[in-house]
Amino acid sequence: MKFNKISVIAAATMVFVLLAGCSNGGGTSSNGANKKQIKLAYVAWDSEIASTYVVKEVLEQRLDYKVEMLQVDAGPMWSGISNGSADAMVAAWLPTTHATYADDNKGKFEDLGPNLEGTKLGLAVPSYMDIASIEDLDDTVGKATDYTIIGIEPGAGLMTATEGALEQYGLKDKWNLLPSSSAAMTKELEKAYKNKESIIVTGWTPHWKFAKMDLKYLEDPKGAYGKDEQIHTIVRTGLKETQAEAYAFLDSFAWSPDDMAKVMIAIEEGSSPEDAAKQWTQQNGDKVDAWLK
Repeated sequence: MKFNKISVIAAATMVFVLLAGCSNGGGTSSNGANKKQIKLAYVAWDSEIASTYVVKEVLEQRLDYKVEMLQVDAGPMWSGISNGSADAMVAAWLPTTHATYADDNKGKFEDLGPNLEGTKLGLAVPSYMDIASIEDLDDTVGKATDYTIIGIEPGAGLMTATEGALEQYGLKDKWNLLPSSSAAMTKELEKAYKNKESIIVTGWTPHWKFAKMDLKYLEDPKGAYGKDEQIHTIVRTGLKETQAEAYAFLDSFAWSPDDMAKVMIAIEEGSSPEDAAKQWTQQNGDKVDAWLK
């Protein structure tokens, strides 16, 4: 009787395992990964939300993939790709902003090159402010802004660059870089802009705020923020072998700041990221087709 019970339990366990394997939507590859499932990592910048959701839309609607979205900070995003817990990202700002993360994970990922050219980082202010350069951050500006620069998420590459800029310009002792979030920063900026108040924020391009408000970057004569950058597509090692179709699309994906801005503005005006991405892909079928050739 004891033997029979053990046999029944073992048989039931085997059936469960087999059923679990069969229920894996797109089948499995040699390493056990779902052939039609992919994990995209991204940071919660408006620009990266726009690009990642467009990639998700194409993968799901045109290539029949099941996409899992992983919103994380920059460090975990790079670590996830490098250790294989995530498959790809289209949110790597190089060569400066994410240089530390790229160096820390060197040899553990594949760089498919830029998907967008013409990015920029720096301190941004409303154009009505009578200031042109980071070197102009004197006591007059300090008193008007409470010696505060509104930042974004702690640990973001832009925040690290700004901390370095304050030190390089000798402003670290007086000026405070206030961590917040991308959404909180733009909310404070819109509020100050509406009332024509003085405000300084960490800025990056592409971003919808430059289309909605008349803003300017403060000149950076010391080059603390580096030169204009590119946004790269990074994938885990081995993706080409296990997910060849998705890999080919990710390798071809590239668009312009104007394309990205259209998606960002749609989201800012109330569309969900999914709806904004769907609308853009439907209106730009020729570009999507080119990515998939």
